Amino acid sequence: MMEPQNFEVKNAKIRTAFEELKNRRPERLTRRLNLSWSNWGFGIEPLGQSADRLASAGIKYVELHGNHYGDDLGYKADEVLGILSDRNIKVAGVCGMFSAGNDLSSNSGLARQCAVDYLKRTIAFAAAVGGQYVLMVPGAVGRPEAYDDSEFDRSVETLALVADRFVEHNVKAAIEPIRAAEVSFCHTIADARCYIEAVNHQGVRHINGDLYHMQQEESHIGMAILEAGDKLVNLHAADSNRCALGAGSLDLDTLIMALYLIGYNRPGCYVTPEPLGPGGDPYPAMFGSPDSDVLDRLVNQTASYFRLRENCVLEG
Repeated sequence: MMEPQNFEVKNAKIRTAFEELKNRRPERLTRRLNLSWSNWGFGIEPLGQSADRLASAGIKYVELHGNHYGDDLGYKADEVLGILSDRNIKVAGVCGMFSAGNDLSSNSGLARQCAVDYLKRTIAFAAAVGGQYVLMVPGAVGRPEAYDDSEFDRSVETLALVADRFVEHNVKAAIEPIRAAEVSFCHTIADARCYIEAVNHQGVRHINGDLYHMQQEESHIGMAILEAGDKLVNLHAADSNRCALGAGSLDLDTLIMALYLIGYNRPGCYVTPEPLGPGGDPYPAMFGSPDSDVLDRLVNQTASYFRLRENCVLEG
């Protein structure tokens, strides 16, 4: 018999732990994982059209584009709630968007102030629409080269300026590690935990994982999920090619088992597909005109495949 590969050994540990949970505590598997969707990849499509697509695919939650780039820009809370309630969809959270112009770690004071102002607007909006979290990126996406050796410290200092706002609005700050091809620091779950410890504030305690980045930065996705534990509040999902789930070689079954092992099927935790396609900087998709037929297929394939594999894991 061939010796198992290293990742297979880790897979087996997770599977064994899951089967033990399934046998001893079956009640912990009764509630299914909360499936959401990150809508900023839908570009400038009207929210109502996006919500119709998600509702048709049986998706009950949405992660909204954090588009409050100024006082006059972005979603209006009452309009959002009206549109979503008509489709029986709730807001999971808000995807904070951090580029060079609002970089928490920037060596420009103007950019850091823009980040502070942006977060104040975004946190307040998230609370107004019932969002559980705001996704945070410690350094600008699309800037893989470091400014200098002090960007981590500047980022921590800047986020601390608004950390109280998260507590006041009962919204979680979810730190997202991103691959080194897109950001200059905070690439792994361990890095995110280190960043959280440095901020040292009760409003900044959670993590937003992303399977595409985790495939490139973590030694094993399932083990990284276990490492994140109860800090994990949202998990962006895409297959190995950053396309629809089921379109690549991602071991979805093992990561579903890992999620159930950390009790991720509890309220307030979400699996949120964000299949943006390959490339170094996906941000241009925010302001493009999408192909609605392509998006329909993307959402339906992802949702149906995820539920299929979840059923196989739980019932197989």
